Amino acid sequence: VEEESRPGEYMPVFENERGTYIFNSKDLCMIEHIPELILAGVDSLKIEGRMKTALYVATVARTYRKAIDDFLESEEKYRQNLPWYRDQIARCTYRSFTTGFYFDSCAEEAQIYDSNTYVNDYIYLGTVGGAAACAESGMSLQGERIGSIVSIEQRNKFCKGDQIEIMKPDGSDVIAQVLHIYTEEGIEQESAPHPKQKLRIALTQKAEAGDILRMKGPLKNGT
Repeated sequence: VEEESRPGEYMPVFENERGTYIFNSKDLCMIEHIPELILAGVDSLKIEGRMKTALYVATVARTYRKAIDDFLESEEKYRQNLPWYRDQIARCTYRSFTTGFYFDSCAEEAQIYDSNTYVNDYIYLGTVGGAAACAESGMSLQGERIGSIVSIEQRNKFCKGDQIEIMKPDGSDVIAQVLHIYTEEGIEQESAPHPKQKLRIALTQKAEAGDILRMKGPLKNGT
């Protein structure tokens, strides 16, 4: 490989039976080094990469915001919560982690040589757009106690009865079950298989506008 601005300087490329892994870097992650960033005088942080989902942005922004606030309150609190930060960041779609050039030159370990796939343990279902007029907490629907009925634009398939997580801005995650799925016309369906379909769903817990809905379980067949 040769860069246009560096003619005559060639970087070797190796290939195995699956092909090449050119520019296959691990993802930059500095969640364990918030103190160093703040003490260095960094004023703002930017999410790396393009084409990130709302789930990715929400998870990363929420986790770093809490890590920064915890450190400013107490370094001990920040250290105690490191496992939580790592767990939350690992719920994004990612490709292992590296600190890149923050502390030294980027070593060979910062690249991935055996795979071009992502780790994807959680599925983005959609963002809550608003609550239906009848969606008061504790209301009974067909003999069931519900927490809310909310509108979403579906981003990945889920089914009636699935257990999902409601991501709150304060860092908490509320476990809920999908009781019912309705189309905009009020027709009930057993699953939500169509991307970007607008739906109303009944949940066992309260969800509010702006909350992110996600579900554990990798995507199937890259969908």
